[in-house]
Amino acid sequence: MPIRSKHNVVTLAMLCGLALASLRGQDKPAKHQGQPQAVLQDAATDQQQDYDSTLNQDDRLSLIAAALDAHVRRDSEHDCSHLVHAIYEEAGFPYAYAPSSDLYAGVEGFERVKQPEPGDLIVWRGHAGIVVQPSKHIFFSFMTSGPGTDDYQSPYWRGRGHPRFFRYIKNQPCAECSSPKPSRRLLKIKR
Repeated sequence: MPIRSKHNVVTLAMLCGLALASLRGQDKPAKHQGQPQAVLQDAATDQQQDYDSTLNQDDRLSLIAAALDAHVRRDSEHDCSHLVHAIYEEAGFPYAYAPSSDLYAGVEGFERVKQPEPGDLIVWRGHAGIVVQPSKHIFFSFMTSGPGTDDYQSPYWRGRGHPRFFRYIKNQPCAECSSPKPSRRLLKIKR
């Protein structure tokens, strides 16, 4: 099912914004200026471990690019949890399939977070999606009219209750996952 053209423009604009944000993030000054070398090394090790286990900007862009891929949308079953699962797999981030009710309770491979970032799961009881632009409350999921984006602060979604946000944890073994297929990495930013 095609996404309405209005949603394509919005989603493409969000992708461009994410790319620009990641480029701007490279110019930030070091947080630990003036600290002893041992403290700096510990902080660098902690940051590297966090970086290795959480999604970086390129990973987030890959998730959003996979959501735009008509092949992924066509091949997934026509419900939100299968669509989200297919997008994560296509982007190279496998997890054992779980229905939205299980995702809402929390599943292996994700950690619950209070502040979402692009690429995080947004889950209500009975519905799941992927956060695209948290500052505008935009998420991508399977809607009544097919795959598309919507504002998770709209009256409809507020009426479904408070959503939970989950962040994918990279490099965790997943015994129940199908063997990961190579990611097509549809979009990359060169640094």
